Amino acid sequence: MPQSKPYILQIEVDRDSTIPLHAQIAEPLAAAIESGEITPGTRIEDEVSMAERLKVSRPTARRAMETLTNRGLIVRRRGAGTQVTPTRIHRPMALSSLNDDLEKSGVEPRTSVLTWEVESATPGVAAALNLAVGADVVHMRRLRMLRDEPLAILTNWLPSEIAPSLAELESGGLYARLRERGIRVSIGVQQIGARLATQDEARLLNEPAGAALLTMQRTAYDESHKPVEFGMHVYRASMYSYDQTVIA
Repeated sequence: MPQSKPYILQIEVDRDSTIPLHAQIAEPLAAAIESGEITPGTRIEDEVSMAERLKVSRPTARRAMETLTNRGLIVRRRGAGTQVTPTRIHRPMALSSLNDDLEKSGVEPRTSVLTWEVESATPGVAAALNLAVGADVVHMRRLRMLRDEPLAILTNWLPSEIAPSLAELESGGLYARLRERGIRVSIGVQQIGARLATQDEARLLNEPAGAALLTMQRTAYDESHKPVEFGMHVYRASMYSYDQTVIA
């Protein structure tokens, strides 16, 4: 449930200083956000309220907020106001599940299964899973939550004979459920990209339409090099990034 009142940081503005007024406003806010004094997801006052309270012009307050936005410290959404950017997830470039990575980092994720149905494999899905066109596959679409914030929409297709049930998916990660069946994912071929959110994705992820999304497409194989999963996932760019070590 959203806060009834926004967080207001007490800021002293010195009009005799050589430091621009917008910087005098932005920097204390940035320091409070980066130190954790203002926690992720906290709603803060908007530029209109700030301008009136600090007796500065609207353009000055707007520029201070734009500075924080450009630094990735706040997000401004219609209907939700101005909020401190939710906790970012930095994920290693490794063959692992999002659920497993979140649990290892000490975060307890939640999952809502949006779609679970048996369908006939399209040519693209059949090729990825090395199945005949029209073979039975389970199509699943899940919304992964980090605390109370939506983080990702995960869409996957699996051969029907190895797919976890809807109830199993609601209580755990996909790869963990495959391991329970004796299936261990050992190789993955994936492509990382970016695009803008559709209206439906924006609604599910609590982002404005056209917001930036990080995308990942993956085909995963078991220890015998048999394809076991084909996935197309989208992540909120405001909360999620991949980390990769590069060696010269």
